[in-house]
Formats: sequence, C-alpha cells, structure tokens
Amino acid sequence: MSQLVFTVLEINEDIEVYGLRQKSNDKTQSKDIPSLSEKYYAVVEKGRGEVIPFFVVSKDYDENTRDFSLFIGGFHANENLKTLTIPKGLFIKTTIKPKMGFLWGLLIGKVKRTFYTDWLLKSDYTALNMEYEYHTEASMGKNPQIDILFAVRGG
Repeated sequence: MSQLVFTVLEINEDIEVYGLRQKSNDKTQSKDIPSLSEKYYAVVEKGRGEVIPFFVVSKDYDENTRDFSLFIGGFHANENLKTLTIPKGLFIKTTIKPKMGFLWGLLIGKVKRTFYTDWLLKSDYTALNMEYEYHTEASMGKNPQIDILFAVRGG
C-alpha cells in the first residue's frame, strides 16, 4: 500500500441515502457487506456496479462489543428502503487504489486502523463515530479507486 494521504473536506449539505441497514461486527463485516449489498441490489432491481454512487456506511461503533450499524445504499428512493442522512460537516478523506479487487476489504481495514490509531491521535480532530466508503464510476474498471470519509469535528 502506498503512503496514505488524509485531507480535510467540508461537506456543505446533508446527503440523503436510501438503503438497508443491519447490525454488524468486526468479525462478521466481511460477510455482512456483500450479503447486505446483494439484498439492496435486489430491492432496487439493479445489478452490482449499476448503482453509482454507492455508499457503505459504518456508524455507532461500540468499542466493547465491536458492534456497529452497517448501512448500504445509494440515491434510488424506494418504499422498501430506509433513509440515512450523512450530515454536513467536516470529514477526513482518503482515496485508496487496491491493486486487486479481492484485497479491498484488507486495505479498507488497514486504512481505518491507520486513521484511528495513528493519524487521528496526531491531529486536532475528534472522530464522530461514522465513516463511509464512497463508490463512484472511478470504483469500476481496470484501476479502481474509492474514497473513504471519516466524520470529525475540531481542527
């Protein structure tokens, strides 16, 4: 993995996302994300890669149980979907470019660990216990990349 670059980004409007939510855990998330994604695609009647942008949101992490709320979705409103608001505010953003698709999960885990156990501790920011993967057209194709954004305050 190349050197991670974390940049401050201010989002000026709330983002309404429609999708599915479930409880997840550090141990089960590698299975929960694909499973919940497939359920979401079925509800919106789209295939994998046809929903852009696509959000994978983790929030309300409990350090004791390692449980959190997992939300998968996009901008396709549907009566069978829940709504999640990603609040406007400050975010720390990094972009990852995995060399092989099957390494995405490992790389995302490493990015989150680096953010919380290294970068954040050296910064003037406080984490707000919510982060999300933001998949766009750039996530597809031969040289995919995704943005990971961490909600913060301070600075």
